Amino acid sequence: MTGPLIFIDLETTGIRTTRDRITEIAALRVERGVVTSRWQRLIQPEVRIPASISELTGIHDDMVRDAPTFAEIAEELRAWLGDGALVAHNARFDYGFLRNAYKRAGTSFSADVVCTLRLSRRLAPQHREHNLAALLKRHGITSHTRHRAMADAEALLALWQHWEKEHPAARLDEEVQRQRRLPSLPAHLDPGMIQALPKAPGVYLMHGENDLPLYIGKSLNLRARVMSHFQADHRQDREMRLAQQVRHIDWQETAGDLGAQLLEARLVKERQPIMNRRLRRAGRLTGWSWPPGTSRPELQRAEALSGREAEAMMGLFRSAREANEALRQIAADQGLCLRLLGLEAGGGACFASQLGRCRGACRGDEPLALHAARARQALSRLQIHHWPWEGRLAIGEQGLKGMQAWHLVDHWCHLGSADSLTGLDALVDARGAFDVDTYRILRRFLDGDDADKLTLVTLPRRAGSAS
Repeated sequence: MTGPLIFIDLETTGIRTTRDRITEIAALRVERGVVTSRWQRLIQPEVRIPASISELTGIHDDMVRDAPTFAEIAEELRAWLGDGALVAHNARFDYGFLRNAYKRAGTSFSADVVCTLRLSRRLAPQHREHNLAALLKRHGITSHTRHRAMADAEALLALWQHWEKEHPAARLDEEVQRQRRLPSLPAHLDPGMIQALPKAPGVYLMHGENDLPLYIGKSLNLRARVMSHFQADHRQDREMRLAQQVRHIDWQETAGDLGAQLLEARLVKERQPIMNRRLRRAGRLTGWSWPPGTSRPELQRAEALSGREAEAMMGLFRSAREANEALRQIAADQGLCLRLLGLEAGGGACFASQLGRCRGACRGDEPLALHAARARQALSRLQIHHWPWEGRLAIGEQGLKGMQAWHLVDHWCHLGSADSLTGLDALVDARGAFDVDTYRILRRFLDGDDADKLTLVTLPRRAGSAS
């Protein structure tokens, strides 16, 4: 390679590039194979160093108490680095910390980066372990004070020098240039896997070690969406964790956005990926019902509901807390009494009536029957929309490349999908449990601006079947 190489290593207070801080920086400037300069500083992180990190690195709060902050050394470091290419192991980690540290200091930072973890995977694909400790052991390189920045930077240089002896210079240069040409990807991912991703709608599944489900997402452009995770990893903690842990990516192409959203909602609940929060919760639902002859709503919970049972509920929520908050908001908007609704203990006038926020049914200013009627009407607005079709609904979706999909739905339950209308015949006995996320997806598409792009066909139900 032409130009200087900067072998660099950081010690930090943790692994979150946006929240944790740098405690030590060490770097070696190498020109034509010779170390021409060294740079090393302890950094005052301005936060406490966790005991587990101090035990690992040997850097504790007392050591950095009088050290400069990153902002105080930022320009000195930038000038020393110059136009050299940064060489680091799992370079996304070190580069992400540097970019965020400069951002907090009020400026930006960019540099060419060479990742020795990615390089090792290319040079020795037959080996499974490519962390720095494994590489040093494999090549017989001794390092007595690992997990201090200068020791790791020196170990990294020793590894590089070993590769220079083991491989022709042209091979090393070819692999470095290859890294620079390819999109910035996690070191553990095969770039060919990303190149194989279609620029089409669908769902992608990211897996970690032992095929652990990490994250499931959907997009109208699978390749662009997956790449966006890795382009943001220095700015977002979750994206950094994902980049560090991902080992494999699967995907399923769909005809369009509706199929992608339905598939994503189902797969997240089935596989429970550890980094998904939205769509993940399934199972018990909570909602309001209003039994005949009663003066207030009652909270009901169910492990699973059919579509018809869901329609009878006045709103569906994932927890009692969400249900109570919704009812409190309705009471505030409509001047209803929390005490009469069962949300406030005690007798007599409620607290809100003293503030003029309740119309006074609790103290006789409003007839109880009128209060109950107003409350029932307001709460009914949360009711699941009535299923307007006589039978099951087949929703046809046409893709840009001629790909077609049909989704079978009954009482807002998604029963399955097929490539053709006749393919739905295999789902004649299918039954489904009501899912709040699926209901919202269907309503959004059927009531939205693009509804006219869908084809709707009503299919008869099998005798005795119901959702």
